[in-house]
Amino acid sequence: MAKNKHKSNPNHGDDRAEYVARKKFFDHMITIYGRNPVLEALKNPELQIYRLHLAKSNRDSSVVRELKDFAASRNIEVALHSREQLSRISRNSKQDQGVACDIYCPGFQPYQESLDSLVAQSKSNNISIIALDSVTNPQNLGMIIRSVTASPAYGLLLPSKGSAALSPLVIKASAGTAFKGNILSCNDLEQSLLEFQKRGFKLCTLTSHNATAISDFNPSEPRVFILRTDTHCVRQSIMDMSVYRIIIPMTNGVESLNVAVTAALVAFNL
Repeated sequence: MAKNKHKSNPNHGDDRAEYVARKKFFDHMITIYGRNPVLEALKNPELQIYRLHLAKSNRDSSVVRELKDFAASRNIEVALHSREQLSRISRNSKQDQGVACDIYCPGFQPYQESLDSLVAQSKSNNISIIALDSVTNPQNLGMIIRSVTASPAYGLLLPSKGSAALSPLVIKASAGTAFKGNILSCNDLEQSLLEFQKRGFKLCTLTSHNATAISDFNPSEPRVFILRTDTHCVRQSIMDMSVYRIIIPMTNGVESLNVAVTAALVAFNL
């Protein structure tokens, strides 16, 4: 009788569970780079710094020593890398200055992780989410994050494709709120919006035709409001998916607002 050469591993389930737990942990990580931004993060006791990354080629300057001292005082692991390795971590070799760090942010996560919880919350709370379609200006993205974090809105749906990355410029413009708010990441905006739609969320867009004034808009359903830059409308395929179309009335011949201003108005009025 032939024996099965592939014996089951009794620890396989444990290994799988550990892998899932580690992946979930790292999904909440935001990596920043640059000596001053990283130093500011290390000095902030409210931030959960997971690891400090340094290039082996860094000169032993006062800033590098200060980075190491703060890491040591907070028991933060320091990892040394070649310049090539560090550039893969920072994803910006021209501006990382040989320094990066990983920050654990509970509110930063793939949208799939929070979808079930949001559906459950929507049964008793009026959930609203702001989604961004092709917002590429770091300054605008940072200001949007700040406004949404301060507002009653649950958080931001941010696609990795076609949008500004969470760079030091974005974090500076957000006044540090990028580490505090709920930022739900996705790869493809349309696909994620379809998922929200299937789970009962209503999609809303801005338009000037056959629209409801934002001051009169008061839906009871959970909703996702999609915004694009002030020079472009939301793409037609997303407009076709929307159930509610909203207008921000303007006077004196003004036709549009900066997307960061629009996001603030929407976030505080939904």
